[in-house]
Amino acid sequence: MTRTPKARADAAATGTLDKAADENFPVAPFFLPRAWRDDLMAVYGFARLVDDIGDGDLAPGGADARHLGVDPERSEDRLAVLDAFEADLHRVFAPVGDGPHHPLLRALRPTVRRCALTPDPFLGLIEANRQDQKVRRYATYDELVAYCELSANPVGRLVLQITGTASPERIRRSDAVCTALQIVEHLQDVAEDLARDRIYLPAEDMARFHVGEDDLAAATAGASVRALIAFESQRAHELLDEGTALVGSVHGRLRLLLAGFVAGGRAALGAVSAAGFDVLPGPPKPTAPRLLRDVGAVLRRAHRER
Repeated sequence: MTRTPKARADAAATGTLDKAADENFPVAPFFLPRAWRDDLMAVYGFARLVDDIGDGDLAPGGADARHLGVDPERSEDRLAVLDAFEADLHRVFAPVGDGPHHPLLRALRPTVRRCALTPDPFLGLIEANRQDQKVRRYATYDELVAYCELSANPVGRLVLQITGTASPERIRRSDAVCTALQIVEHLQDVAEDLARDRIYLPAEDMARFHVGEDDLAAATAGASVRALIAFESQRAHELLDEGTALVGSVHGRLRLLLAGFVAGGRAALGAVSAAGFDVLPGPPKPTAPRLLRDVGAVLRRAHRER
């Protein structure tokens, strides 16, 4: 049976949301209030879709580009699709008009209104994916952190806004956790990123550990690459440690959610360490028992440090 355009669009949107199960951290776990879960999944749908546009991972068939009004001949032009996506985002916030065209942005609109969200975090995520089309290498760690300010930190800020817990100190610590999670993802995906002609390991650190791009293209990591990955892992660990105070500053189910974010990063780093810091054969993934143990460890430490 031939599906209608709406049915194809709904299926593509569902496929995007289904990717939440593959993340290092729980996106909208069952123990949260239903309203929070709905709002978090709406934000996740936006963030996942904009990343898929930037990575060229949209569902086959071109439904996303059609919804955004992109000419079929330009549906493979990532910058053109990102521009159209940004235009549709502005429709989410427009007080008049027929609203956004893409199903995932239509789903985001009630969340934006209910939580009084602003465009800035969403625009940051779009700009990060524009940057991915133009910037393939990062010279310094500071440059990488500035990229994470666009690509990761807005997500944590949106979580705090949705849950009504944003404050300057919490935002600062949330930024540290989100930057750490982004760095962890880059460490897991070194081989995948290189296949896309992207390297998120700072060039200054690669030089320090005598690692060249050819070393990253090998089937398995040599001693120099392993030492580099261990060094970057320690940086991510230190950033995650700043998140413990964030976890301890909130209560109830939100504390458990934030502990899950921090623990997801810790568990992923544990998987990288368990692989001997050899991330080249494929992304080391944490097991569910390891994640649960790390959640417990984060909660205990947060309780002690309150």
